[in-house]
Amino acid sequence: VQLQASGGGLVQTGGSLRLSCAASGSTFSLYAMGWFRQAPGKERSFVAAISRSGSATSYADSVNDRFTISRDNTKNTVYLQMNSLKPEDTGVYYCAQGSTSGPAAAASRYTYWGQGTLVTVST
Repeated sequence: VQLQASGGGLVQTGGSLRLSCAASGSTFSLYAMGWFRQAPGKERSFVAAISRSGSATSYADSVNDRFTISRDNTKNTVYLQMNSLKPEDTGVYYCAQGSTSGPAAAASRYTYWGQGTLVTVST
């Protein structure tokens, strides 16, 4: 499985970005997907996750009500819509494929990881 994240860039505070993550292989619809981020000088942290069917989602408190995760199993793609961006959202965003069908916040529950896409939110 290969995951290719895209959509990062430079945006002003309050702006929006939509990240995409395209997966190879035939197992995409069987597993949960997640987004994590790593801010400069900090450890990687959970952002959002979605179940295999898309019926269940989970968010970090810091992004709840601002970010929306979704997936299109016909396109093997997971998305992260990010609105009302803040400087503290700056970081490299990684998508990951889970080892189970349900959304999870722990990085240990994910098997495959993409290369990351950089999001920079300016003041």
